Amino acid sequence: MLETPPGTLGVFNDAWGGYLQDIGFFGPDQGKGGKYLVLPPDYQSEIPDGYFVVPSKTYRVLSYIRAFIAEGLEAVTQYIKDQLRIYPLCQKDNPPEMEFISGSGKSFNTIFPNDYTFYEHLHRVIDGEHIGILDPETRGFFASIGIEKGKPFAPDDRMKQILTDAIKIANATARSIVWFPRTKGTMQGIQIYPDTDSAWQMLYVDKNVFFNGQDGQTMNYDAWAMFYYPYVGVTPAQAVGLPGRGSDYAIAYIDSEKNPFDGSKTYQLHLPPDPPVENFWDLTLYDNQTRSMLQTSQAFPTVGSQTEGLQKNDDGSYDIYFGPDPPRRV
Repeated sequence: MLETPPGTLGVFNDAWGGYLQDIGFFGPDQGKGGKYLVLPPDYQSEIPDGYFVVPSKTYRVLSYIRAFIAEGLEAVTQYIKDQLRIYPLCQKDNPPEMEFISGSGKSFNTIFPNDYTFYEHLHRVIDGEHIGILDPETRGFFASIGIEKGKPFAPDDRMKQILTDAIKIANATARSIVWFPRTKGTMQGIQIYPDTDSAWQMLYVDKNVFFNGQDGQTMNYDAWAMFYYPYVGVTPAQAVGLPGRGSDYAIAYIDSEKNPFDGSKTYQLHLPPDPPVENFWDLTLYDNQTRSMLQTSQAFPTVGSQTEGLQKNDDGSYDIYFGPDPPRRV
């Protein structure tokens, strides 16, 4: 059970990263808040009335919710604490008290292994999940290297070496797709400004969050890797440019000269006046090795329209600089 307050934006994904249901403005509650009931695979019991039902093909479900901070961070934090509730269906008549844990200021690893142990991790996930997490074809691919639900994963030394080489190749392939996508091939539709050959990219090829091609029937696995290698959490609301409701993303992995960003250099981003947003815009920096937020002495690797003291140019535009030291002229 998840009770969400009004005025939020969120989503449910299954354990394989598949989209299940939106929460908030693009969900069935339409931004008014409501009670969501997430059901596991093969659920056979009675479904009570009064809930937005979210069936899942996996036992584990990812959900995240965004609340807006126009009234201040402390105010919205308290707003969420007062109204957000998560509890088992069997405790709906007497929900336990919520415990909220802040992740701010804490260090934790969000990166999958980049060596042979990745396959051990994958086996643990598949072994602990409902068999429906994978379609038969994908399940067969994993079975061919010894990963099957209900069976031990015990590759010999030869297979371990093959898998060690495979994860290196896969890692390099995914990075190549992300940093230098084939915009005249499988990744056509990822560029925001294709006529200028700009480095700015969208979050999804053709804003297709299901990765199933222009015909809706053909999987584009380059587009699939383009998203799932650096990101997590799929929702159509991430590809809807409606001010005040949806969210949209512009992403750059390389600079204007088509070189990967270098942390020892200083870069300038010019933002024209009057960005087409209602609630906020921001610029966030990520580490190109960990795909996580950049860790520096600065508390948060982001600046935006809600940043206190952000300087605006006379014409209403902004010049944002990022690098090891502030430019002398700023």
